[in-house]
Amino acid sequence: MTDHDGTRNPDRYPDYDVMSKQFSPSWNEVTRKVVHARLAVPREPRFFNQGEWDTLQAVCARIMPQPATGAIIPLPAYVDAKITEKHEDGYRYASLPHQGEAWQRGLAALDQEAADSHGARYHLLTPEQQDALLQRMQDGKLDCSAWQGMPCKLFFEHRVIADITHAYYAHPIAWNEIGFGGPASPRGYVRMGLNRRDPWEAAEAHPGKEAHARRENKRVG
Repeated sequence: MTDHDGTRNPDRYPDYDVMSKQFSPSWNEVTRKVVHARLAVPREPRFFNQGEWDTLQAVCARIMPQPATGAIIPLPAYVDAKITEKHEDGYRYASLPHQGEAWQRGLAALDQEAADSHGARYHLLTPEQQDALLQRMQDGKLDCSAWQGMPCKLFFEHRVIADITHAYYAHPIAWNEIGFGGPASPRGYVRMGLNRRDPWEAAEAHPGKEAHARRENKRVG
């Protein structure tokens, strides 16, 4: 998991790489196609225009900070893909419009709030100013006309947080951080009880047992 400054903790599951499973008995062809499709999501926007994209990138960077170096999970691209490819939630609050319209309206409103408060668009603000606006959104205290009646608190809870965090943990880089083995097809899981681990699952490094976890994770497949 990332810390508040975007630092990942690679030591919790040392030397674990979920992608080492891709040609092992743990994954079949269907699983491989699903994972590879996630890795191949286009990095350029297909639904959002450039202005919306600038704001979305800034919002994602504040909600889920990532390291300055190393592999980056393309969160804005995943949000864009969810809308473009019509991956719906299966439900919708009556006061929130469809996910695409909700995002466009929310990003435009955030830019308007930034301009009203600081005279610049959201992505041009300092991190502290950006966080302060997100906090006011979370508290339901933003109310410029660009919201068009959409409750900012509901948008924050059910679009901003949900879509961005779900996007993060849909990516194999995040799976390495939490020791997740990816889709369990066809192998599945057998040891379902608390504190039990199938031999093809990642081993967590407990204090004093880091070397053991490292050895276990090198043969996970």
